Amino acid sequence: MNSPIGFLAIAVAIIVVVVLAKTATVVPQQSAFVVEYLGKYSRTLQAGFHILVPFVERVAYRHSLKEIAIDIPEQVCITRDNVQVAVDGVLYMQVLDPHLASYGIANYGFAITQLAQTTLRSEIGKIELDRTFEARGAINANVVSELDKASAPWGVKVLRYEIKNITPPKDVLSAMEKQMRAEREKRAVVLTSEGERDAKINTAEGDKQRVIKQSEASKQLQINEAEGQAQAILAVATATAEGLRLVASALSTTGGIEAMQLRIGEEYVRQFGKLAQSGTTLIVPANLSDLASIVQMATSIARKAASPAA
Repeated sequence: MNSPIGFLAIAVAIIVVVVLAKTATVVPQQSAFVVEYLGKYSRTLQAGFHILVPFVERVAYRHSLKEIAIDIPEQVCITRDNVQVAVDGVLYMQVLDPHLASYGIANYGFAITQLAQTTLRSEIGKIELDRTFEARGAINANVVSELDKASAPWGVKVLRYEIKNITPPKDVLSAMEKQMRAEREKRAVVLTSEGERDAKINTAEGDKQRVIKQSEASKQLQINEAEGQAQAILAVATATAEGLRLVASALSTTGGIEAMQLRIGEEYVRQFGKLAQSGTTLIVPANLSDLASIVQMATSIARKAASPAA
């Protein structure tokens, strides 16, 4: 009798342990468990220790509340100018409502992946090939906006989408390389021509400034020379006038006339002697012997000139 009772007690203990193991649930941090009561949604368990009602409650879905990265497979897209490009990317999303994520859609990961591919094909088809590389930011933002609208009923938040690679066909890549090489060569030629043009402009401007400076210097030189000549003439005139005033003053003194007569006679004889020495032909004035008359005439002129000053 003791032996069957012992086996029964052991069996009951095992059953109790199994039931406790089935009903006791520990939810990890950043996770959520969806519990069903007889096949119907009952509640959502957050992180911690929980006890379920045996045989009538069960954990139907387990969700991670962490941000999830999903790789979007490479696909062929056609641009607006009918060029095929291979595009792949990565999608970041997070479960916000475990209840909707469990019952709103069967597989939200697969659905969002498919929707991301179709949306990306639509966005690539709106732009030309040349703009696909520079418009990555706009394409990513548009994809996130469309996916976020579609995934809201599923309790999933699409955080961001990033294009990883855009790969055109080899012939298109070759044509693009040739185009870029031609553009670089064109820019080099343009820059060279602009440099030569600027150099010629600078040279012409320098020549212009040099001519202007030379003309200004020549003008200033002429002005200076004219001023110098004017000052020289003025100085000569002033000296002549001063000399005449001194001569007039000397004539008005005693013996001035006699000195003047003597000076005139000496100068007359000197100049006539020079005239006789400078040439072989000599023209003798008719009144050469009348030196006294010449002196007398010069004296009268000097007196007339000196009389106003006196």
